Amino acid sequence: MTTASPANRSGRRPSLKPNPTAPSIMMNGHFASVGDGPASREQYQHGIQVIDEDKNFNPNLSTYLNLESVIPAGFNYHLISVFGSQSTGKSTLLNFLFGTHFGVMSEQERRQTTKGIWMSKNKRAVANGAMADNILVMDVEGTDGRERGEDQDFERKAALFALATSEVLIVNVWEHQVGLYQGANMGLLKTVFEVNLQLFLKDRKTTTRSLLFFVIRDHLATPLANLRATLLQDLSRIWSTLSKPQGLENSKIDDYFDFAFAALPHKLLQPEKFEVEVEKLGGRFREGYKGPRKVGLIEEESAPVFLPEYHRRIPADGFPHYAEGIWDQIVNNKDLDLPTQQELLAQFRCDEISREVMVSFDEAITPQEEKQAEGVRAGKPAVIPELGEVMNKARSDVVTNFEREASRYHKGVYTRKRAELETSVDLRLKALFQGQISAVHKSGVHDFSEAVSTAVKAGQKQGAASYDFAQIVESEKKKSLARFESQVQAAIVESAPWSSYQQELKLYQKELDTVSSRLRKDEMRRLANRVERWVRSRLGESVGLEFNRIGSGRSGSGAPADGEKPATEKDLWDRIWNVFTETVAQAEARFTERARSFDASPDEVEVGLWRLRRKSWVALKDQIAEEVMEGNLLLKLRENFEDKFRYDATGVPRIWRPTDDIEGIYTTSRESTLKLLPLLSRFKLSRTSAPPPLDAWIGSPPSSVSSADEEDLVAIGGVDEEEGKSLEEETTVLSDAKLQDYGVRFKKMADGVYVEAKRSAIGAVAQVPLYFYGLLLALGWNEIVTVLRNPVYFIFLVFLGVAAYVTYTLNLWGPMLRMANAASSQAVEIGKERLREFLESSDTGRQAISMSGHSEGGRSSYRDSDRINLDTLDSSGKKPAQGSTDDDEI
Repeated sequence: MTTASPANRSGRRPSLKPNPTAPSIMMNGHFASVGDGPASREQYQHGIQVIDEDKNFNPNLSTYLNLESVIPAGFNYHLISVFGSQSTGKSTLLNFLFGTHFGVMSEQERRQTTKGIWMSKNKRAVANGAMADNILVMDVEGTDGRERGEDQDFERKAALFALATSEVLIVNVWEHQVGLYQGANMGLLKTVFEVNLQLFLKDRKTTTRSLLFFVIRDHLATPLANLRATLLQDLSRIWSTLSKPQGLENSKIDDYFDFAFAALPHKLLQPEKFEVEVEKLGGRFREGYKGPRKVGLIEEESAPVFLPEYHRRIPADGFPHYAEGIWDQIVNNKDLDLPTQQELLAQFRCDEISREVMVSFDEAITPQEEKQAEGVRAGKPAVIPELGEVMNKARSDVVTNFEREASRYHKGVYTRKRAELETSVDLRLKALFQGQISAVHKSGVHDFSEAVSTAVKAGQKQGAASYDFAQIVESEKKKSLARFESQVQAAIVESAPWSSYQQELKLYQKELDTVSSRLRKDEMRRLANRVERWVRSRLGESVGLEFNRIGSGRSGSGAPADGEKPATEKDLWDRIWNVFTETVAQAEARFTERARSFDASPDEVEVGLWRLRRKSWVALKDQIAEEVMEGNLLLKLRENFEDKFRYDATGVPRIWRPTDDIEGIYTTSRESTLKLLPLLSRFKLSRTSAPPPLDAWIGSPPSSVSSADEEDLVAIGGVDEEEGKSLEEETTVLSDAKLQDYGVRFKKMADGVYVEAKRSAIGAVAQVPLYFYGLLLALGWNEIVTVLRNPVYFIFLVFLGVAAYVTYTLNLWGPMLRMANAASSQAVEIGKERLREFLESSDTGRQAISMSGHSEGGRSSYRDSDRINLDTLDSSGKKPAQGSTDDDEI
């Protein structure tokens, strides 16, 4: 007998991660076995063998129960058994649920690990009622083991013993076994039910009920409700075919058994999820009660499984004798005899041959399954090259080898076992095939999307009109479909009924169409954005030009100073509306032309044009709002006023004279300009005196418009009824308050221009009297004659005249005067410095300077700061402002 490994002595829950350096526990060698005699507490640490493979009952069962403190518990204990095919993970399930240390199958070789029936007490810590107290777990030898071959005698008797003694019988079955007769042990259950009915369930009124708890392992696809229905139908069917004792002919399986169902994920592919679900399943092994109305199935996922009606009402100290009596009664029953020897031999050999031929199949297929599972776990399913060749060879080899070795035995058994072998092989190959199709599907969709995007970007770099989106999508779709078919056909398994991919091809085509539609919508959205930007740019130029024509352009506003003026200012909005509609019409033509190259439907084009018109109107409103901003509008009004006030009808500037009608011209110009404000306040067409037909121009929403198409749209008054704003309000440019404010501010500005003109006219009146010139000529006649007769004076006079003319022409009188003032000031300062130096050279002078400093105080600093030198003047002869030098440097 081998010793328990440290991992099993630690009391910790087994881990899902394999340990390649330590072999798995085999044959429960660390338990106290039958025939060992009374053992110590250390030998009973992990459990005891109740019945060995030779059908011997262990007489030391009471010793184990006493050491585990179960005997004093009286009725406060529960018994659970597990039943199922060999190597299906029964012991592993019990170890995870109850913290036991039953031997599990070796990871290097598939062989029997449990012989006989073994028992262990629950090792899980019980706290806060998470699990019931004193749970005894029996691990029953698996059915359909190759070691026993056709000998099903012990399997039947062990299953009958577990069913007769246990409150809860856990039936461990794989998902793919549900619906199979032998795979789900339905044949064995039929025999067990029949003998159990004859031996222990004769009196239906006094018989204790049991719970058959089906735990479906490696659950992946089929809904649990469907699996439950299939199992219940199979159980009801085999119960109806039982040979029942007299008086129980009409009995139903529900009269003796309740049923519960649970599903667990794949332990290797989904280890974390498996542990979570096992933890939830363990919480159900607690005591509970069932109401009078809750009869039949236990369907609740968290319902307790230990109900009072399941307990055998045998005290713990009498359980060993009770279990031994049950086993003696089962062993001596002849109704559990085996089939004929020929069939037994055929079953044994066919099973043995199946396991042998599956070794090479596993060697070829398992690496492919691991690659596929690794890609799924990483979230990037990879297409496995040459998978079809590997699967075809593996399937052909396993069927050929089995046929060569097993066809010599009983034909019925051989045919059945070959079908089971092909089903098992095809189940794994089908999973690989479906995984390959899924990987090809996902990678194909990704490659298609990337190829279309790359081709579109390349076309955009060459120019917006240099590529055809619909042609790109169609070309890439054909390539993607051809690649999909070639990759899937390479993975087909010949002669396999499930090697069809037409449905998957249709799904792939449908998803390519979906991706194409999404890419087309994205491209249409980008096209709409480009067209909208073009409309905004054109409107910014055209609308700005129309508004600039209000001004004269002589103040640098951008208005056409020399360009053609409109005949009238009243048709401003007409011109803007015409420019706007022409621009949008050009944009619609551009959009329609490009949308056709995208293979867009008429509905999509209609929706795009409708959105374009709405957004274009919003862009026009934004541009108008920018033009009528306070600074822009007042500047245009001033220029309009000055154009009419300061210039005549021919555009010649006016030189105001006292005799001019300044007041009349001012009043006419001001009133003419003020008339622009009401005109600018409302967007109205002059020919209709009404707002533009915005609702008719935009049109009603197309029938195919969706909520997503309207999310980014701004509500328009007079078009959208739910907005609650009329067309008059929508076309209002300036509110009444702003209109009044702009009028007041313009009048003040115009008044300033008027005052300036008035001053200019008044200044022209100050003239020298004519008699003064005659008096000047009479008094200075002698001097004039002297200068004219003297050549030197005359030449000097001519020179002065030329110098004066040049100075006047170059406008140098002002700078020369300022430079003369600066030179005189600097001469004074130099004189003062010389005087100061002279005074400082004598004692008397120094005393005078000190007295002068005390008397003048702070004025000296002021004089120093105002000192003017020639080198401090600028190019115009002016004194530079303080800080100007620093500003120039920055």
